[in-house]
Amino acid sequence: MNYPIWDVPFFGGGLVIAAIAILHVFVSQFAVGGGLFLPIVERKAYSENDSELLAYVKRHSKFFLLITIVWGAVTGVGIWFSIGLVNPAATSTLIHSFVWGWALEWDFFVLEIASILIYYYTWDKVDRKTHMFFGWVYFAAAWISLAIITGILSFMLTPGKWLETHKFWDGFLNPTYLPSVLVRTGVSFALAGLYAYVTLSVLPSSDFKERAVKYVSKWFLPASFLIAGAGIWYVAMIPAFPRTLTMGGAPMLTTWASLSVILSILIFVFVYFGPYKHSRSFTLPWAILLLLLGLGATTVTEFTREGARKPYVIYGYMYSNSILESQKYDLYTKGVLSTAKWVKDKQVNPAEMKAVGREIFRLECQSCHTINGYNGIKSVVAGWDSTYTDAILRNLDVLKGYMPPFMGTDAERAALVTYLTSLNPLRRTLALEFRTENALEAGRTVFDRFCFRCHTVDGYNAMRTKVAGYTYSQLDSLLQHLPELRGDMPPFPGNENERHALATWLASLNQAK
Repeated sequence: MNYPIWDVPFFGGGLVIAAIAILHVFVSQFAVGGGLFLPIVERKAYSENDSELLAYVKRHSKFFLLITIVWGAVTGVGIWFSIGLVNPAATSTLIHSFVWGWALEWDFFVLEIASILIYYYTWDKVDRKTHMFFGWVYFAAAWISLAIITGILSFMLTPGKWLETHKFWDGFLNPTYLPSVLVRTGVSFALAGLYAYVTLSVLPSSDFKERAVKYVSKWFLPASFLIAGAGIWYVAMIPAFPRTLTMGGAPMLTTWASLSVILSILIFVFVYFGPYKHSRSFTLPWAILLLLLGLGATTVTEFTREGARKPYVIYGYMYSNSILESQKYDLYTKGVLSTAKWVKDKQVNPAEMKAVGREIFRLECQSCHTINGYNGIKSVVAGWDSTYTDAILRNLDVLKGYMPPFMGTDAERAALVTYLTSLNPLRRTLALEFRTENALEAGRTVFDRFCFRCHTVDGYNAMRTKVAGYTYSQLDSLLQHLPELRGDMPPFPGNENERHALATWLASLNQAK
C-alpha cells in the first residue's frame, strides 16, 4: 500500500511476470546444465580423438552463447522490471532481506558472462586444458548462481524461522532449500539434453548422429530420476495447506500440478522411444516437440509453485496484495483507505460509493484480478446480489482459503460491494422456468454459477457426499437457510426457480452414482 498500482489492462500484472519469468527459467536452467554439457562433451571428444564430436560441440557452443547470453539476459532484466512494478513491496523485502545474496549472485553472473565469452572466442586459440578450464569456471559460476537464487525463491513459500528472526541464514536455508536445489539441478541437466537435441537433429543421418543422439539421451534420462526423487522430497517439506491446494484444494492449481507430472512423464517416454531408440532417424520436428513439452512442463510447474503460496506472496508474512500479515487487524479498525498512500479518497464518501469501491478493488484485489481479462472479476460476480457479495467478502479467506481476507472497515466493504455488483447491472436469470424436462440441466448451471467456487461434485469439498440421503424437499428447504447451517456460507442468491432447479440436481447426485 506504500506504492502506486501498476494497472495492466486485460492481462494483469501477475500474468506479465509469469510470461517473462517462465521464458527466463526455461533458458537460465539450460544455462546451468548446458554449461556442464560443454566441457564434458569437449573432454569426451579429446579422450576419444573424435573430430566430429569436437566440431559439433564448437557449433553447439555458439547456439548456447546466443540463447543464454541474449535471451537469458534480456528476460532476466525483464523480471526485475516487471516485479518492481507489479509488487514493489515484496521486491523491496527480498532485496533488503537478502542484499548480500543478491550482491554475490550478481558477481557470479558477471563471472558467467566473462567465462562463456572467453570459452567461445578461444576455440583453437589456447591449449585444450586452458580452454576446458574456462568451461568449468562457467559451469561453477552458473550453478552457484542457481543455488543462491533458489534459496531466495524457496524462501517465499517456506520462510521458516525467518518469520521470527528476520535473519539472512534462517530465510536462505529454509525447509525446501535443498530439495529445490536438487530439483532445479536435475531440470538444468534435462534441459541441456533437450536443447542439444535441437542442434543434433539438423545433422544428416550418419553413424556420428546416431551415437551422439544416444549419448545425449543417456545424459537426459538419469536427470529425470533426480527430478522425481527431489520433487517428492520437496512436496513433503512444503506446509500442509499449500500441499492441500495442489492436491484438490484449488481445482486450477490441482490441474497445473497434475499437468506438471503428466508432461514430465510424457517427455521421459518420448525421449526413450524417440531419440534413444531411433537415434539415426531423429529429426528437427521431433526435437522441437520435446522442447515445447519441456516449456509446457516448466510453465505449469512454475504456475504451481507460485500458486501454492496463495494467499501470500511471502508465505505467512505478506499477502498477495502486498498487505502485511501484521497489518491485518489494524486495517479492520483504521481502514485501508486511510493507510494507503496512493489513493484519492482517504475515507468512504457515501455519495461516491462506486468510485471508492473501485479504489478499494485496486488496493486489495487487482494484484490477482483484472476486470474483464485474465482472472476477470466481472464474470466471477455475475449474478451476485449485494447480500451474497457482502457475505462472500465477510468470509473470503474461509470460503476460499487461497484468497486473502478482506481487510478494511464495514464502510469500505460496503463500497467494494457496491462496485462489484455494479459490474453486472442486468442480472441474468439462469433458470427461467422450473420444468421437469430441464431441471437437471438448469440445476447444474446454477451450481456452476453459485457453488462451484467453493465446492466440487466429487473432489475437494465434494457436494455428492454432503447431500447423500437428502430428498428434494429437504434440500430446497436447506437452501433457504444456508447461513444458519454454517455461518461462513452466504445466502443462496438465486430466485425461486433457480433454487428449485438446484435442489432437483443435488437430489439427483446420489441417484446417478
